[in-house]
Amino acid sequence: MPRWADVALVPLINLVLAFLVSGLVVLYIGENPIEALVIMIRGAVGSAYGWGYTLFYATNFIFTGLAVAVAFHARLFNIGGEGQAAIGGLGVALVCLAVPWPHWLLALPAAIVGGAVFGAAWAAIPAYLQARRGSHIVITTIMFNFIASALLVYLLVDVLKAPGQMSPETARFPEGATLPNAGVLAAIGLPFRPSTPLNLAFLLAILCCWLVWLLIWRTRLGYQIRAFGHSEPAAVYAGISPFRITMLAMLISGALAGLMAINSVMGEAERLVLDSVQGAGFIGIAVALMGRSHPLGVFLAAILFGILYQGGAELEFEMPAVSREMIVVIQALVILFTGALDNMVRLPVERFYLHRRTGHL
Repeated sequence: MPRWADVALVPLINLVLAFLVSGLVVLYIGENPIEALVIMIRGAVGSAYGWGYTLFYATNFIFTGLAVAVAFHARLFNIGGEGQAAIGGLGVALVCLAVPWPHWLLALPAAIVGGAVFGAAWAAIPAYLQARRGSHIVITTIMFNFIASALLVYLLVDVLKAPGQMSPETARFPEGATLPNAGVLAAIGLPFRPSTPLNLAFLLAILCCWLVWLLIWRTRLGYQIRAFGHSEPAAVYAGISPFRITMLAMLISGALAGLMAINSVMGEAERLVLDSVQGAGFIGIAVALMGRSHPLGVFLAAILFGILYQGGAELEFEMPAVSREMIVVIQALVILFTGALDNMVRLPVERFYLHRRTGHL
């Protein structure tokens, strides 16, 4: 099968099938699926306000999608992005609250280091258990999601909660430790409204896409990661250390997940709250799968899921018969067809191209 068919055609067919089934679900509850689709698209990309929310959600998914993609190149299925992003938020909050920052230009680099280091540290333990003890990375990373959640509950209730308030959240960050919103992007010619949560973390996410591409396809370490992922015995024969690659791939993956907190904690909430990740760690898995673990594919898939999130919220508001649970079903169908049922489309497409080449099915 040609590369372009694997990268573009198969995901496009999966997406069309997901929307067709979603349309049947909407039709079943007595609503017009065409009208529902128009509302979703208009709500997500039909205005500067919609674009602001769409790109805010997409920023979260870019970080978590890149995290999954980097690990997957080493054939490590990191599904702990939820916990790594949450602990990254803790790192960002501690940095922002530690110093009365005079300006965000000084706070942002420190917060990036804090989020990346905390996220990487949370990924390092499952990586070590995989590399040295043979513990499966899927099991350990998903368990660490629950540990991260419980740890944050304890810290926000008993340790970091601001004095005199009931909500389990930290104090608000100093003004110098908050990121400019979309108004700054509008000032440089990008038509986004300041009333949306979109902030400069979106530009950081784009930079991370380029850096990941540079790492995976233009560096020696990236070559070693890909070689290890394709064949561990061959990589070992070539002198590549499985322990080193496992640790480095997971550390980079955890750091990327932790950077999500720059958007959700420093950029939007401006304080650390419970469940600041809101499922973005798991959406990142679907984003990486749909994007074929390539930074450009991850970026485009993240935009798609941002459209689904923002458009789904508008659809729920304008079409009351479509409940929040129905929006989750539509999102789940996209994940199902682009992930679990990928071979249902891939295998027929491969047979089609094989038939074209050989004349035999």
